[in-house]
Amino acid sequence: ENQIRAARLHDMDSLVRVAKGSYSDYIRPLEADATGIIVPHVASAAEARQIVEWVRCHPVGKRPLDGGNTDGQYCLVPLDAYLRHTNEERVVILQIESPEGLANVDAIAAVPGFNGIMFGPGDFSHRIGQAGQIDAPAVVAARKQVAAAARRHGKFVMSSGLFQPFTDLVAEGHQVFNIGADVIAIGAYAKQRLELARGQIDALPAALKPKVRSPHA
Repeated sequence: ENQIRAARLHDMDSLVRVAKGSYSDYIRPLEADATGIIVPHVASAAEARQIVEWVRCHPVGKRPLDGGNTDGQYCLVPLDAYLRHTNEERVVILQIESPEGLANVDAIAAVPGFNGIMFGPGDFSHRIGQAGQIDAPAVVAARKQVAAAARRHGKFVMSSGLFQPFTDLVAEGHQVFNIGADVIAIGAYAKQRLELARGQIDALPAALKPKVRSPHA
């Protein structure tokens, strides 16, 4: 909620990857005024329809009516505007990450009421017994199949990262890109600083070098 609020203060959109769960798990970020949600591990058209019913208002879905949260400015947004905004301006992205989801991706993409699809290469590679091999032919083929299905049914395609050549992703139809992750950035910074410290230690005169080196420096 605080991250959504910080984004709003700086006129930024926010997408929340929700916990795989119930109506309440999907609605809370939207009520807190997130621009949209990403729902992981969607495996069937029936599940896609259920998600749409939970997060969209009539006539698209069956979301219970409540404008008394941040997204409705605590009942200050006129009801008709609130309903329209919920159905037309909130972004819903479904993530395909399994062989089951891939087998049903065309039927999933055909479900009305959501906006985009994202392929999860990490979990998909794990599920087919090639964990972490996101450039494996089967994983690349699955990524392309997901992108093609999304485009065929008028959904945008989101990339989970910049793991593959950018030109390839664009050619496949990807239009929204996740460009990084905080944990990766922090880890890379820590490694860079450790390398700097090791270099400084190595450059010391022999008399000043520590007799016992820490395994971390």
